[in-house]
Amino acid sequence: MPNMTQTLISFGHGFSARALTQLLLPAGWRVIGTTRSPDKAKALEAAGVEAMVWPGEDMASALAEATHLLLSAAPDDDGDPVLAALAGEIAANAGHIEWVGYLSTTGVYGDHQGGWVDERTPLTPTTRRGHQRVLAEGQWQALAEATGLPLHIFRLAGIYGPGRGPFAKVRAGTARQIVKKNQVFSRIHVDDIAQVLAASIARPNPGAVYNVCDNEAAPPQDVLAHAAALIGIALPPEEDYMTAEMTPMARSFYAESKRVRNTRIRKELGVELLYPTYREGLAALLALERGAKE
Repeated sequence: MPNMTQTLISFGHGFSARALTQLLLPAGWRVIGTTRSPDKAKALEAAGVEAMVWPGEDMASALAEATHLLLSAAPDDDGDPVLAALAGEIAANAGHIEWVGYLSTTGVYGDHQGGWVDERTPLTPTTRRGHQRVLAEGQWQALAEATGLPLHIFRLAGIYGPGRGPFAKVRAGTARQIVKKNQVFSRIHVDDIAQVLAASIARPNPGAVYNVCDNEAAPPQDVLAHAAALIGIALPPEEDYMTAEMTPMARSFYAESKRVRNTRIRKELGVELLYPTYREGLAALLALERGAKE
């Protein structure tokens, strides 16, 4: 992977971007991360990232020096907030930008009742968040077509990783076994997201779209049961989805069921997943927790 002169601007420098940064900084990259919070900016600086509070600070000089862009900011009903504010400046710098990564979601495919989807599957979202992502993807694709911006879209499955796993809820007794017939989700460990992004940076393919998920879609109750077994805690009783009391947000996660193919990241980018299923991923999270306590 190239280094020294490479500069990544990460808009909305969150969980996935932080994992990628852990790969880039040791290779000599300069990473500029944006956040809305001055307090979070201090934490980014402590991790070796040049923090900018945005919206707020002028991004012109940073964009003039950027070789790579990573977009993690959530869209709204008008689409992508970065493009809404900075499309002109990004377009003006398109000539020296070598790679752009837009982090989207597999929610753009909508509900397939447990069936398989791949990158060629039509986009038929059923949730508001899915519609917003489809809009934002289209906006970035339009800018790329107009300017030659080397855009890559990554459709992420449900993300988990250090600090974002089921163990805390299981221990606290707040985990719930919501069961919906034929419901399956695809997942991805944050470290595997990072290695997919790094592989794409090393082998740019402008215009490419990649599903980023592990090898096994699974019912949520199976994942929860496995987590509980790993730490020796009994699960709460099953609750039927149709009668369970849930917030609209929680219920929306069950609105779609699909199995997502990850063939392209493996074949085109040569990625070998660190955590090919949730079993390896949960075991690694538990080992990390235990190591931190020793």
